[in-house]
Amino acid sequence: MNKRRTRVQLSSKTILAMIINSVLPGFDSVIIRFLVCFVSLFAVTSARGQVAIMYSQYMNNMLNINPAYTGNRAGDNVTALYRKQWVNIEGAPTSFSLSWDRGTDDVGDGLHQQAKPVSFGVQLYSDRLGVEISQGFQSFYSYRIKLQRSYIAFGLSAGVMNYQGLYSKVGTYQGSDPRFQTDIKGFFPTAGVGVLYANMNWYVGLSAPALLKTKIENDVNKITAADGRYFLTAGYIFTASDYMKIKPSILLRQVQGESLSYNLNVNAWFLGTVGAGISYRPKDALVGMVQVQVAPQVSIGYAYDYLISSLGMLSAGSHELMIRYEFNRPRSQYVVSPRYY
Repeated sequence: MNKRRTRVQLSSKTILAMIINSVLPGFDSVIIRFLVCFVSLFAVTSARGQVAIMYSQYMNNMLNINPAYTGNRAGDNVTALYRKQWVNIEGAPTSFSLSWDRGTDDVGDGLHQQAKPVSFGVQLYSDRLGVEISQGFQSFYSYRIKLQRSYIAFGLSAGVMNYQGLYSKVGTYQGSDPRFQTDIKGFFPTAGVGVLYANMNWYVGLSAPALLKTKIENDVNKITAADGRYFLTAGYIFTASDYMKIKPSILLRQVQGESLSYNLNVNAWFLGTVGAGISYRPKDALVGMVQVQVAPQVSIGYAYDYLISSLGMLSAGSHELMIRYEFNRPRSQYVVSPRYY
């Protein structure tokens, strides 16, 4: 589910004042629904700084979830993702990431191929939710052990995130509330681990992308880096015909203090160049997505989230765009289903 874990300690009166201030005129039953959704984002606890940007097209860039996927496609892979969430809701999340990773799977003298098991990558990202901005840099490393017809990979990630809570820009009816008179800014170190097992037809991965628990604080606000998040991903690739492959997949996510959530996905590829799929997030959204290989090295994807939650009354859904460019692919490569995950 594409829910944020950013939380700020607010009183119920302050929350209501912020909502009325941002949506007037039109204070009616719809605003009450908006209040419920808003409170789910802003619980009465200290703030969580390290966001986990979740994309509907996460399967097109698994680095966001599991560093063990680094270099999975071989060669150089540059992927950009942009997400505009909850259209028509002021202050709704907007996310962007740009990543590059390199797989060094098949390097040798032409006669005695020697696989280099190391892959690496980097990512820049930005996420904005209302007056809160998170921007950062993440590096990735994976070590792959090649088995007879499969492989197992272990991944590490490390980086730094800059958090800005511009609370002084929030207009409230309680002008003396100290929580909204002082901004809070700072840097968080980030780190994660993951493991991936894959063969030509299926894969399964387990990861903990946010291991560190750090904080920044001032006299009135405290921001704590998110931890306690675990992901399990799995998928199977069926050959339906000479022209079509189908890949059902699942993502399970466990966040400390929250119930288990999951995404169910089915994607189909036609002639290896055009893909289409659907995704279901319970009590959140139905997602439709398409992807086209517009050139041997370039693919473009788009996803639309149709909201089935109460936010659907206020928002026209969410839009997401993906662009990938691949180059320096080895002539003779061992890649597990390179276009399907």
